Amino acid sequence: MSKELRRAGITGVGSYAPDKVLTNRDLEEMVDTSDEWIKSRTGIQERRIAKEETTTSDLAYKAAEAALDDADLAPEELDLILVATVTPDMVFPATGCLLQDRLNATDAAAFDLEAGCSGFVYGISVATQFVRTGAYDNVLVIGAETLSKIINWEDRNTCVLFGDGAGAAVIQPVESRGILSTVLGSDGSGGDVLQIPAGGSKQPASLETVENNLHCIQMEGNAVFKFAVRAMGKGAVEALNEAGLEKEDVDFLIPHQANIRIIDGAAKRLNLSDDEVFVNLDKYGNTSAASIPIALDEAVEAGKIHSGDRVVIVGFGAGLTWAASVIEWS
Repeated sequence: MSKELRRAGITGVGSYAPDKVLTNRDLEEMVDTSDEWIKSRTGIQERRIAKEETTTSDLAYKAAEAALDDADLAPEELDLILVATVTPDMVFPATGCLLQDRLNATDAAAFDLEAGCSGFVYGISVATQFVRTGAYDNVLVIGAETLSKIINWEDRNTCVLFGDGAGAAVIQPVESRGILSTVLGSDGSGGDVLQIPAGGSKQPASLETVENNLHCIQMEGNAVFKFAVRAMGKGAVEALNEAGLEKEDVDFLIPHQANIRIIDGAAKRLNLSDDEVFVNLDKYGNTSAASIPIALDEAVEAGKIHSGDRVVIVGFGAGLTWAASVIEWS
């Protein structure tokens, strides 16, 4: 006889961003760009930058502490820690394992997940399966990035876009509401439009790869933009269909914070007003896997999300990937 699946929900959220602020005006002194150009094309006004000695696990630790406190859960009660990132502390061991030790989460398994900016929603999907099947009761999902460490600060097309930060969520069994659906997707044929070419087995690190900035983000902006517009709407609608809901049932949208025009397109696809969409892109820029959990934490803290609200979280990223989830907030 098959075991009845449980409900899984988000019971705690938290986030953290470095203190250092890098404004568009600051970038005007570094590369050939302008505050007006950046704001008009992206919506970004400033971003946070980690100190040279700060690691991704440092940011993840701060966000994890806040989420655990919000869920009233002790680290030793955790069963699994999942870190979504494209900027791990090192190739191995996993940043999740480093965080598990620092939290003293002695009974938790840990691993990293890489799905670009979609990583946090991918992590929510994985955590949900563990909780629904009864394999685990307490899962910590974190999106954390120090993108400033993989940016070519002489490339005006990419250095204006990204920032550092971390956000976290605790996933546990719930009696009602919770995570209604998750939808994941990928299109590897577009992998070369957003990538770091070197550092893996295809192009191991060498003097040549370093000199040519091949360990930095390389992006074809127009191709990524076109993909993002399609993927955000597609993912959100598919997640609603999976949950048996219509566009009219959505109360609030937490989109990946990459570009204000992409966010506006997703909101229009769901027939949502500005008041029903959370945007903090202007303060943080694109923080990749940390983007959605930071926005979710700030939306909850600001009282934008209420008990019973049906919230859509949706993102797109390198891979190419996309992911969306519908959550009935509890």
